[in-house]
Amino acid sequence: MEITETGGESSARKMRRRVPTSIESLDADILCIIFSFLDLFDLVHCTVICNSWYAVIKRLKLLQASCRKMHQLGSNFPSSSASLEHPAEIDVEDFAMKHHKMALLRGRIEIERWEAHSHRVSQCRMKKGLLLTGVGDKVMRLWSLNSYKCMEEYSLPDAASLIDFDFDESKIVGLVGTRISIWRRNGQRSIFPSREGTFPKGLCMRYIDPEAVVGCEDGTARVFDMYSKTCSQIIRTQGGPVTCLSLSDNQVFLSGSSLGRVTLSDPLLDQPVATLKSTISAGGIQTICFNQGTNLAFTGTTGGYVSCWDLRKMGRLWENRVSPNVVYSIQQLRNDTSAMVAGGIDGVLRVIDQKSGRVMSRFIMDDKVSTTLRRNSQVVVEKRRGRRISQDIEIDKIERKTRPQISCLALGMKKIVTAHSGKFISVWKLNLS
Repeated sequence: MEITETGGESSARKMRRRVPTSIESLDADILCIIFSFLDLFDLVHCTVICNSWYAVIKRLKLLQASCRKMHQLGSNFPSSSASLEHPAEIDVEDFAMKHHKMALLRGRIEIERWEAHSHRVSQCRMKKGLLLTGVGDKVMRLWSLNSYKCMEEYSLPDAASLIDFDFDESKIVGLVGTRISIWRRNGQRSIFPSREGTFPKGLCMRYIDPEAVVGCEDGTARVFDMYSKTCSQIIRTQGGPVTCLSLSDNQVFLSGSSLGRVTLSDPLLDQPVATLKSTISAGGIQTICFNQGTNLAFTGTTGGYVSCWDLRKMGRLWENRVSPNVVYSIQQLRNDTSAMVAGGIDGVLRVIDQKSGRVMSRFIMDDKVSTTLRRNSQVVVEKRRGRRISQDIEIDKIERKTRPQISCLALGMKKIVTAHSGKFISVWKLNLS
């Protein structure tokens, strides 16, 4: 772990000092047994919990042993040979991204599925160990990804249909019919006043506190303030329907259209800052995501193409047809600059190199259920295996039941959650051990 000195004492040491005494008092022999089951990623994090844990891990040289094991799995891991002898100096964030990428490319794939909705679920959002699912029936459900327990349920108002949603620590924001609804995590719900909250048919929505942006069928993006409950700006972003959005932390946002255009907009201006265009053959923009660390945007299209756009130069870096069918969803971890995951109508998850657009790995779901178990009183979980498929295998020759269409995906550390426009949600866990 990389430690920087500030004011004479490292931030890691300060972190260790704030840990409750009860944690530091655990018996060293018990700690040794527990630590022996952890992989390198977890061990590195344990070194900053408290002084006693750090001392035990250092004395037993558990980091060195685990580091060598990971080094054997991949020649570029860790980032330097010095890390093998001094693993406490590993840059945790850099290490985590390498570990995540290696799991995506080489990890054993285990899938856990459960029936999340009685009718249909086509959208999912994942944050901090929680998963929000919906679109297809009259409820949204918030799940714990540890226990698969439904923590909270949010009913939709009246007969309106849910189109899109997002959430944070305190609230759920949903695009419902031609209105925006807000559910507090305590269950209370409020709807934007009719004079402010209605708009032409909305097709997509993204939210970063304090604003939500709605992409509309008439080619406009409408910016709403969550606290004043007013529409603060209407931006003519596209000549056709706005099909997808991606927001940055500073509220600048990207929008994609059915005409294949990508626009960059500022909510303070009523016109786009810049417009980018895909090739005619690529099709309409179906999904878009933005890497704030590199200022690169990635789009997936109805024609199966994935493209990379450099927002500093306002031009396309590469375009690659990764699928014969629609790409519905692309995701990458916030601080990852190497890999992203795409899913679509053909039911194949693809790991794509952010720098070149090359498909580095493909995998699908095994059609056989290996086991079922009841995780809690609400949920019965099916366990399946995932299998990787080589680049020379034709997708159309693989049975359709092993690759249900992926309508949406959410990406976490060594974990992918997929919705399939059916009743089930699938969690793909990628393990290197």
